[in-house]
Amino acid sequence: MTLEVSSQPIATRDIQIEPFTPLHLEGAVHLSQQVSWPHRFEDWALTLSVSKGVVALCDGVIVGTALCTIFGPVASLNMIIVDAQMRGQGLGRKLMDRIIALTGDPELRLVATTDGIPLYEKLGFVAAGQIVQHQGIARKVAPIQPVEKVTAENLPRLAALDADASGMERLALLQAIAALPDGQSEIFVTDAGFAMKRQFGRGTVIGPVVADTDTAARSLIAAIANQVQGQFLRIDLPVQRGLGEFVETLGLANAGGGTAMVMRAAQHPETHMKTYALISQALG
Repeated sequence: MTLEVSSQPIATRDIQIEPFTPLHLEGAVHLSQQVSWPHRFEDWALTLSVSKGVVALCDGVIVGTALCTIFGPVASLNMIIVDAQMRGQGLGRKLMDRIIALTGDPELRLVATTDGIPLYEKLGFVAAGQIVQHQGIARKVAPIQPVEKVTAENLPRLAALDADASGMERLALLQAIAALPDGQSEIFVTDAGFAMKRQFGRGTVIGPVVADTDTAARSLIAAIANQVQGQFLRIDLPVQRGLGEFVETLGLANAGGGTAMVMRAAQHPETHMKTYALISQALG
């Protein structure tokens, strides 16, 4: 997800842009809290573990961040935040120029807020769909199809299904999610797809959900909702998959979303697998 916050500018000061390192995580969390993003330190750390990026510093304080995560032929640009007091000084453009330069020449993807779209369009991004965030207290529903949990040993096979659906090579990311400590993540499968859940933000997030039929996707989502009934649950859905009304029956209300955008779009082979829910708006 990307955002440039609207506010009144402050006096221009020297701003340094440096490589993003783990030492910047606490400041990045504080910056994202300013714009009401739910990311915890652990959520930032997970994203950084598979990404590279830059931070903008003003008098030693982090006032901007941008990460890119390269998944083979596709790079996801994410966690692009500009401090409210820095608006109007071109910092968003500087961060984007620096982060794009880090990616090489793959297809670029991001999810933009309304405020960010004009900048991204100037850079050459075009709209490619809508993403809607649903969240709420999960309700129990009748099971749809059998779903079972599996171990991380299955991830190479499941990552291949994910690549078929998304065009992204994300085995390392899926393994990082599966390696979260203290049972903070689980993997679920059906005959026709898989889903993962993990601790994130205010509670639990479902994603990715990859399947070759709507029924399989609904089965996976329902199974996870039943497991965490009575707890906070979030899922980020591509609108074109048409699962919005279904997840609302699980107690997950529409909480807004963003515009999926792409630059240097490449041709990806058509397959029977589809992405029904994102890992996150940051990571696709």
